[in-house]
Amino acid sequence: MTATEAEIIKILAEERNMRKGAERLFLTQPALSQRLQSIEKDWGIQLFLRSPKGLTPTPAGELVVQYAIETIARREEIFETIQALNSKIHGTLKIACASIVGQNWLPKVLKDFVTLYPDAKISLMTGWSSEIVKALYEGEAHVGIVRGQVDWKGTKIHLFRDMMYFVDKEITDLQEIQTTDRPFIQFKSDSNYYQEIQHWWQRHFNSNPRHQIIVDQIETCKQMAMNGIGYAILPSITLNGEEKVNKIPLTNSEKDLGLTRDTWLIGYDSSFELRQVAAFANVVQDHARCLYEYKK
Repeated sequence: MTATEAEIIKILAEERNMRKGAERLFLTQPALSQRLQSIEKDWGIQLFLRSPKGLTPTPAGELVVQYAIETIARREEIFETIQALNSKIHGTLKIACASIVGQNWLPKVLKDFVTLYPDAKISLMTGWSSEIVKALYEGEAHVGIVRGQVDWKGTKIHLFRDMMYFVDKEITDLQEIQTTDRPFIQFKSDSNYYQEIQHWWQRHFNSNPRHQIIVDQIETCKQMAMNGIGYAILPSITLNGEEKVNKIPLTNSEKDLGLTRDTWLIGYDSSFELRQVAAFANVVQDHARCLYEYKK
C-alpha cells in the first residue's frame, strides 16, 4: 500500500462520507471513487459498503483501515528519525499542553520556536494534565507540559512555579469570605488542582462557601471575577497585573508559605533525542528562566 492509498483509506474511515473525504484529499468525488475502486481491486475485496447514509467499513475493510493507520504512523516515525540525522530542524513536533499554559504562556514560546526553526511543523493538543499524561502514554505527543504533582518516570523538567491568588472586586481581606454572600466561582480541572484548593480552604475556614458557581473553563472563571460576579482563586499565570481587582496571595499559615502551582515539561527519554524536541525543550527552558516572578 502506497502512502497516498493509506491516506485515502484512513480519511474515508474517519469521514464515512465520499464528499467530505474528497474535500480533505483535494480530489473530485468521481476521482476519489475511482481511486477507491482501484484499491479494492488490488485487495480483491470490497472495503466499504456504500449507502445513502455514507460509508461503512466491511469486516475486511476494518482490517485494511487499521493497516493503513499503522502504515502512516510508521512512516512518520521513520521520517522523523531520518530528519534527526540532518543538520536542520525538521519533522513534526507533537505537543500536549495543559490548557491554562497553552492559553497564557505557550504562544510566546511557540512564536520564538517557529522563528528559529521555520522548517519544523507543530501539532498541539490541550487539555487537563491527566489527559496530557494519557496522550504521552498512547504516543499521541512527543512532550507534555503539565501542572501540579504528576507521577512521571521519564524525563521531567521543572519550568516554573506560580502563586495562587484570591481575586475579587469587593473583598479586601480573606476573613470577609466567612460573612459574604458573594459566590465562589470555580472552574473544572483535574482532581489534583481541586484537592489543593479544598485542602487550603479547610485549613483556613470552618464552613463551605455559601454560594458557588461552577464553570467549565478557567478563562470564563476569570472574566466572571473581573466583572464582579463573585470571587475566584486563580494562578498568577492568568494575571498580567492590569486587572482592576483585589489580589490576595494564598498562604499556608502552618508553614507561612505561599500556595503555589508547578509547571513541568515531561516526555520519554527517547523523544528528547529527536532534534525538534530537543530544540523545543531549550526554547521552553529559556522562556521559563525569564519568569523572574516565579521562583523554583
